[in-house]
Amino acid sequence: MASSLHNLSDYNAEALPEGKDIKIGIALSEWNTEITHSLYKACLDTLLEHGVQEENITLARVPGTFELPVAARMLIKTKGPDVVICIGCVIKGETAHDIYINTAVAQGITNLSLTAGTPVIFGVLTPNTEQQAKDRAGGKYGNKGVEAAVTALRMVGLDKSLDKPKGNIGFGNRY
Repeated sequence: MASSLHNLSDYNAEALPEGKDIKIGIALSEWNTEITHSLYKACLDTLLEHGVQEENITLARVPGTFELPVAARMLIKTKGPDVVICIGCVIKGETAHDIYINTAVAQGITNLSLTAGTPVIFGVLTPNTEQQAKDRAGGKYGNKGVEAAVTALRMVGLDKSLDKPKGNIGFGNRY
């Protein structure tokens, strides 16, 4: 659903699992810092509000959004989180760079989620303008950082609620 039709910060808090024992990795892009740090703060605040312990959150800062999938992979390999949240922002410019970066990042995150068996959350803004980014990073449409945190908690809840298969299906260590 388009964020212009839905506030990114609206969710049903009662439907979220308790975060007390959840380990979370966050990969944070330093490009478009004003935007990404606003997303990160909202994400972190939401996780803490739902019981995630601060010591169970590992932050990995990367130069740009393009580096998010590899940072997520590093977090999975070294910290073994239940979920990784990737936070970034690619604003359309005068060239088609945004298409290449956004496509590569989306595919990288998807592939990593499937092969590692760990949910990796796409908390990346892909706006046409800086104002659109601000509108989605605490502005009139709420904050996608909240949405990323809620998605992470829900995916961990789903994972914990399912019976685990008895054998490996060829993807990663968890399944």
